[in-house]
Amino acid sequence: MFDVFGSVKGLLKLDVVCIDNNIFRLHYKATFIILVAFSLLVTSRQYIGDPIDCIVDDIPLHIMDTYCWIYSTFTIPNRKGVPGQDIVSHGVGPHGDGDDGPRYHKYYQWVCFVLFFQAILFYFPRYLWKMWEGGRIKMLVLDLNCPVVSEDCKSDRRKLLVDYFATNLHSQNFYAFRFFLCEVLNFVNVVAQIYLTDLFLGGEFTNYGPSVIWFTEQEPEERTDPMATVFPKLTKCTFHKFGPSGSMQKLDGLCVLPLNIVNEKIYVFLWFWFIILAGLSGLSLIYRAAVVSQPKLRLILLRARSRLSSQDQIETIANRCQIGDWFILYQLGKNIDPLIYKQLIADLAKKFEGKESV
Repeated sequence: MFDVFGSVKGLLKLDVVCIDNNIFRLHYKATFIILVAFSLLVTSRQYIGDPIDCIVDDIPLHIMDTYCWIYSTFTIPNRKGVPGQDIVSHGVGPHGDGDDGPRYHKYYQWVCFVLFFQAILFYFPRYLWKMWEGGRIKMLVLDLNCPVVSEDCKSDRRKLLVDYFATNLHSQNFYAFRFFLCEVLNFVNVVAQIYLTDLFLGGEFTNYGPSVIWFTEQEPEERTDPMATVFPKLTKCTFHKFGPSGSMQKLDGLCVLPLNIVNEKIYVFLWFWFIILAGLSGLSLIYRAAVVSQPKLRLILLRARSRLSSQDQIETIANRCQIGDWFILYQLGKNIDPLIYKQLIADLAKKFEGKESV
């Protein structure tokens, strides 16, 4: 198992300089790693075995397995009963006149590719933000995230930061709004992923989580496993060939899909994960809208970030800063040592107080 996930463990490494926030990291780091790990897991035969094993008379098993994997298997949706008594398994039985048409299951061939594609989509806003950000915060930090810095070095670097803020005051809004756009993209992406997964699973994903919860609360004799409906473990496959006389022969086979044991658990987890992530991302957007529209909230947040600084100094800075200036200053507070950040706030407040027009 460690061999499977060892290839993604490098993604768990934390960045030296933080240029985003925790909700953002849930998208490009946690969700990306989860999807890549699941994609690797469903391709690991040493844990799952063959993805399909079919049984049929007169046909070599390896040929039947290959044929049914390529051309898909099917179940009869309304063929229900007690497995082992009325039917072999849910959806497996002869096709009667009153039955619905067969439901073909092709998506299991594409699960690993779809999961990897989704992982890329979750990383895209992060890639976009890194490209737009251009290493600005890392450049401004100037190794001030290390508390062991000489006083002369700290003083020189603080002066550079103060001069940078004074020179670029009110000109950094575009930088901040690009980050806010990436936050919107995160929310749009996770909602789109829910509907994309629902489309991929034939319209079964949106109700998948509630159906599984409902299933666990029912009596064992009466319940029908919704996971078996979406990811059946036993299906049918029809093989056609020519007989000795040249006539067409139709052979019905039973196929066991061990891979679906893993697939059903993956998508139960993803349903809850996507819903929670969408909710957190929505709340994050509400918070961001309040930050953009409410200067008093920005003042409160800056006070919380620089708890060691004088309240008058923070208020002086907040009154002069627009949203872009506030955003960069707030981001620096995440990366700079608190004692050095306190001195930076004091120097910046003195600079603003001594400046006649900014």
